[in-house]
Amino acid sequence: MTVPTPDLTSRRSFLRKSAITAVALPTAASLLGACEGEAAKAAPAAKTAAAGSAGHGAHGTTTTSASATLSPAAKAAAMDEMHEKGVKSFPAKTAKWGNQPMKPKMDGKVKVFELTCTKMKWETEPGKFVDAMAYNEQVPGPQIRVTEGDRVRFVVTNKMDESTAMHYHGLEVPNDQDGVPFITQPVIKPGETFTYEFTVPNSGSHMYHSHHNAAMQTSSGLLGALIVDKKRPPKIEKVDIDYTMILNDGSHGFTLNGKSFPATEPIVAKLGQKLRIRFMNEGMQIHPMHLHGMHFTVIAKDGWDQPAPWKCDTLNIAPGERWDVIVNCNNPGTWAFHCHILSHAESPHGMFGMVTALIVQKPGVA
Repeated sequence: MTVPTPDLTSRRSFLRKSAITAVALPTAASLLGACEGEAAKAAPAAKTAAAGSAGHGAHGTTTTSASATLSPAAKAAAMDEMHEKGVKSFPAKTAKWGNQPMKPKMDGKVKVFELTCTKMKWETEPGKFVDAMAYNEQVPGPQIRVTEGDRVRFVVTNKMDESTAMHYHGLEVPNDQDGVPFITQPVIKPGETFTYEFTVPNSGSHMYHSHHNAAMQTSSGLLGALIVDKKRPPKIEKVDIDYTMILNDGSHGFTLNGKSFPATEPIVAKLGQKLRIRFMNEGMQIHPMHLHGMHFTVIAKDGWDQPAPWKCDTLNIAPGERWDVIVNCNNPGTWAFHCHILSHAESPHGMFGMVTALIVQKPGVA
């Protein structure tokens, strides 16, 4: 089962009922009524600091002369308000979602996937639009799912103003289908179309992405999930929810499936369900992903089954790696889920970047 585009209205309703937002916290004004009006200054000072934020170092590095005049209590209250506001706005609405499942066209027994590269603006969090390069106007690109042994054809059209190419990361394809310009193929120039075709060799969680000016093109959005199912999956892989989480960093900041907190997508499961998470790191930094409340059972790395499943609650995912884990959703509540390089996830201004939540609902909760 692949998780569909999220219903943000119902999820916000659940979050409002859950522990993450249920406790009524005092505001800075109520805490600091005796502080000669300093609390009234805290909100505009915080807003000024937040407005100065941009990129990786934005969160927590900007100070203002106004905030410097606040008492310690007023500063603490202002920080608390910013943190609370961010959490209460999760999951925040943005224009579009990436990583949407793509159905192939059929040419006889060949599964055909048509992908068009364009430049566009992509909203990573409310009101923040970044320059992006995208497959079919999605960041990440469409999620492609096939079965080992399938015959596939990828028709890649370049509508950008620079050349590109597409690599199938993790698939052991024939050499002339590997997608590396000047080694296995010419570049796909602006206005051109290139066709790849092969029989899918090995199952597992894989990726497709640009392999030309890749540090810019891939970090800007030319990437996607390529999942190859086994013909006969073992029992451990039979799950209720199959979720892909693509990690990225670079020109868009720290993102999960193309979004930064509070616009990231929560994972919602019913108590007792079995969840599979496919971590894919398309970025240029390591990201140790940590789940609160429940552990991971690690079943595969880079598409290959582990000799024996093993347990952890923090899993380090290096650039290019894919890790598959199982979570038995046996602990109800809203649980934080984030990169544990904390500067990728939290600052004095609140949570940002690589943060989401796993929501485990009790029976009867809609």
